[in-house]
Formats: sequence, C-alpha cells, structure tokens
Amino acid sequence: MIYNNLGKSGLKISQLSLGTWLSIGDRMTDKEAERFLTLAYEHGVNFFDNAESYNNGLSELALGRLLKRLNWDRSSYLVSSKVFFGDGGTKPNQTGLSRKHVFECCHAAMKRMQVDYLDLYFCHRPDESTPIEETVWAMNHLIQQGKVLYWGTSEWSALEIMEAHKVAKQRNLIGPTMEQVQYNMFVRDKVESEFVQLFNTYGLGATTWSPLNSGVLTDKYLDKFPKETRLSFEGLDWLKERSYSLEKVNKARILNELAKEIGTTLPKMATAWCAKNPHVSSVILGASSINQLSENLDALNWITAITSEVEEKIEQILNNKPIQASV
Repeated sequence: MIYNNLGKSGLKISQLSLGTWLSIGDRMTDKEAERFLTLAYEHGVNFFDNAESYNNGLSELALGRLLKRLNWDRSSYLVSSKVFFGDGGTKPNQTGLSRKHVFECCHAAMKRMQVDYLDLYFCHRPDESTPIEETVWAMNHLIQQGKVLYWGTSEWSALEIMEAHKVAKQRNLIGPTMEQVQYNMFVRDKVESEFVQLFNTYGLGATTWSPLNSGVLTDKYLDKFPKETRLSFEGLDWLKERSYSLEKVNKARILNELAKEIGTTLPKMATAWCAKNPHVSSVILGASSINQLSENLDALNWITAITSEVEEKIEQILNNKPIQASV
C-alpha cells in the first residue's frame, strides 16, 4: 500500500480506501462484512468511508459493531461520516448543514460507530438554506472539541469551497481540508479542471469515489445488462441513468482490450488510472464482494504499467479530456 498526505495536511491516508455504501450494514451480513474489512485492512487500507445516510445509519451501526469486534488499534485506521441528508428523519433540522444538524449528526455517528472522534467529517452536499459561515463555524467548534480531526466537503463546486476557505481565513477558522468527488475515466471535469486552482492554492485533498463508474468500467456490461448489479437494484434507477450508456459500454469494450494488452484487467487499469493522478489522495473502492475487492486492491501494482504511451491510447479511446482551467 502507498500512503499519501491528505492534501496539505500531515494525515497519512491509504491510496486505496474502502467505501461502505450498499455493502456493509446493507447487502452484507456482519460475517461477510468482517471478512471484507479484514481483507482491506490486511492489504494496508486505513480509511473506511461512511455517512449518516447510508442505509439510514445502519451502515455506521454495522461498522461500529465490526470495529469493536476486530479491536484494531484506533490510531491505525480512519473513519468518516457525512452530514446533510440525515439518517431517515424528515422533520425540520433533521437534514442540511445547520449548526444544529451538523452537531447532532456528528454525535450520532460517533455513537453508532462507537468511536470517540471522527477522523474525517464531510458536508455531503452544499446547503443553500444555511450560510456557509454557519457551517464553517460549526465544523471549527467540533474540531476544537476534539470530536472531528479534519472536515471537508463532498460534491461542492469550486466556488463554494473557495467561499468556505474565504470565511475561514477572515474569521481565523479551520477551512475544509478535503473534497470527496466522483472521479473516473468518464467523469473528469472537477478533478482535472475545476478544482486545479483549489489544489494549487489551498492544498485541497481529494478522496475520490466510483473509480469504476458504478461497474461500467468492468467486463460486466460488455455483452448484456446483467442482473444483481448495483445498476439493477430497485430504487437506483437514478444511478443507472447517470452512469450507464451504450457509448460508455462501447468505450469500456475497447478499454478492456487495452487492459488485456498490458496484462491486467479493466477494473485494475481504471482504478490505477485514478490513483495515478497526483491530486488524488485516496481512491475509494466500492466493491460488493470479496473477489471484487481482492481484484481492485491489486490495482496499485499496475500504476507503472500505465506509461505515457498507454495514457495516450486511453485518451484516444475516451476522447473526453477536460479543458484545463486557467490558474
């Protein structure tokens, strides 16, 4: 495993990390999830990503049970939670980024995961109904209280993140350390263009998700649309609409042949491609089985196989390189 600094911070985070959405505390039994976590940990993964909204808090509850059972040294791993969507409540103040919900979500997540503090705490989406200043103050207070070590954002725009840093600087508060953003061969604009100034100016760290574009960057969809995949799950029509298209599948088919040419698989090549970006602190894996996780954990061994020549071939296939933003 390779360990990177989380942005400009001193925190060491594994280049590959493990997400829990739709797996731990959801579609896995505790026994399956324990094997899942153990495999990742034994391969050097030290960051386990979670959120209040994942299965309405049940994912955090399951992770807490498993961490207690596994009894790893607390200093050896990082856990996160995210605040915005809530854990299923629909009453006023049970969602959003108000000081009240930010505090209550943090305390609930700590209780569910049976930890004394959250290593990383993300604002899961921007909240137009709450002033950014209020959210920055709330995060700063949690850090002062020792309940959060680093706070960040997820799926915010560059302008919103810059505004949070501006408020923090004006008030002598701690600004966001990291952004959790989707990044893969098909979704590139934010990491490779919009956020470049943030990386260079603020030293923003990036924990990226969906390196396989919800499974499209595998061989699953190359022949026909399979059952029992995330894109076929009931209630996830929005995910299929966002991630799947025949154009993407056609490109994945060509990318799959290129992966074979360099001696690996498409998931490994796609994950290694994400990890190779110097602005990416950690790539969050979203595997749903031991075999998938085992394959994806091997991706770092293939970073060097993505030579400049292979990169050029990938660019020719994708034909979607973002226009570089002016810095």
